[in-house]
Amino acid sequence: MSSKNQILKIHQQDNIIVALEDISMGSEIDVDGERVVIKEFIQIKHKFSQHDLNVNDTIIQYGIPVGLATTFIPKGCAITTSNVRHISQDYSTPQSDYHWDMPDVSKWQESTFNGVKRDDGQVGTANYWIVLPLVFCQNRNVETLRHALQDSLGYGLEQNYVDIAQTAIKAASRGETLEEYYSAPASRDFPDKPLFENVDGVKFITHSSGCGGTREDAQSLCKLLAGYINHPNVAGATVLSLGCQNAQIDLLKSELEKLNAIETKSILWFEQQDYGLEADMLKDAITKTVSGIAQANKVQREPLPLSYLKIGVECGGSDGFSGITANPLIGQVVDQLIALNGTAVLAEFPELCGVEQNIINRCITDDSSNKFIALMRAYEQHANAVGARFDMNPSPGNIKDGLITDAMKSAGAALKGGSSPITDVLDYTQMITKNGLNLLCTPGNDVESTTALVSSGVNLVLFSTGLGTPTGNPIVPVLKISSNSLISQKMSDIIDFDAGSLINKDINMKDLADELFELCIETASGDYKTKAMRLLQDDFIPWKRDVSL
Repeated sequence: MSSKNQILKIHQQDNIIVALEDISMGSEIDVDGERVVIKEFIQIKHKFSQHDLNVNDTIIQYGIPVGLATTFIPKGCAITTSNVRHISQDYSTPQSDYHWDMPDVSKWQESTFNGVKRDDGQVGTANYWIVLPLVFCQNRNVETLRHALQDSLGYGLEQNYVDIAQTAIKAASRGETLEEYYSAPASRDFPDKPLFENVDGVKFITHSSGCGGTREDAQSLCKLLAGYINHPNVAGATVLSLGCQNAQIDLLKSELEKLNAIETKSILWFEQQDYGLEADMLKDAITKTVSGIAQANKVQREPLPLSYLKIGVECGGSDGFSGITANPLIGQVVDQLIALNGTAVLAEFPELCGVEQNIINRCITDDSSNKFIALMRAYEQHANAVGARFDMNPSPGNIKDGLITDAMKSAGAALKGGSSPITDVLDYTQMITKNGLNLLCTPGNDVESTTALVSSGVNLVLFSTGLGTPTGNPIVPVLKISSNSLISQKMSDIIDFDAGSLINKDINMKDLADELFELCIETASGDYKTKAMRLLQDDFIPWKRDVSL
């Protein structure tokens, strides 16, 4: 990798160059000792051609094909959606033996994090109670429980908007000034800190599924919910059901039995049609849930080896810097964890389009490589059938900030998975059973994918963003890593770590990876509360498999 202040050539074979800052028309740039005159304004994060490119010439970035020229592109001109289209390499069975240079992790060998060890041997990074519906028509009752319990137990927002609203109403009714409004006392009497100090929170999950659709949809939902109830970050669950929906209690119990979770988890079941009156069910649910939370409070954290960490990697709102700062930085952290016998999971299959062969070559078994090939081809066929091709994956925000084709986006996105061998390939809702790097079939949508990663068992998520994405999760900490310093400063309330310093400061990638790894340990130990946790950013969306990229 070589850089010349304003620009970056990622791979020696690349024929397009990344602008690290805005470059004016007429500027002369030195690339590999060759003078390139910039023929039009090149926006920061975008690319320009190092050489003249003719129609149908292959566009190379990260050393792989990421596009095809659709018009003549003179040397020094911008790469855009109007002169380049997506292409990706064909892929097949493994084509070479894969060698991994394991990083030196001797400094971490004796390190631990303060985790939560469950009776079944699972290890979590938090201790939550969850409340969830089997069907969307129970969402209102879940919200009722949220209003009744969340603030009363001390798990509300740090910024109390209800207090602000009540104070504003009081000020307006009295005709008070703005200064008087801000100085008026809050009217509520809720605890400043949680009443149950060993419980990290009560989380209230809602969704739009459970009835209608197909029986397969209900089965998939129950598998997803079972993964959340069984998760090591969850002490117990309150489950609300109507009674007549497709996603029946017995269906969820069947999925929990497959995970041995019926015996190991405290689960409270409430079916509205059995109760009759909604108020009777809610009173019972509130009192029994509080008793369950009191029991969960008996669990305490203890020092545990880093090998128990399971990190899911994700991206959202990616930009032209994501593949050169945040994603490779996350990849280094992943490699360090795997060298310590930990586990990481790379998802978002549409964002592996174009790098499939490299992924296949890294699979340590034929079963894994064949499963990956089958899942990728089946997913692409489903997407094509509904007119949603993989090359449609880049969002308008991605394109605006320099990710012109899906292969260009994928080449940078895949770097989140580091460079270690791949030990297993999982389909949607399958559980992690092997240490090392796993692949999980999910869509590229960041909330759907993060939801799936957690259901499969990750206990920490590293999430890169270039445009600023507030995605979080109800039960697993999500650390937000910015690809550029501007968004870290501008949206400091959602960004936990700035990878943009790799560009604008003289910081070594390895040193910054060590710093991020330390933050992972602090977060897993409960010593650092992520920005998404502080904002109660509890996103949960099941995957509509046939229609979502």
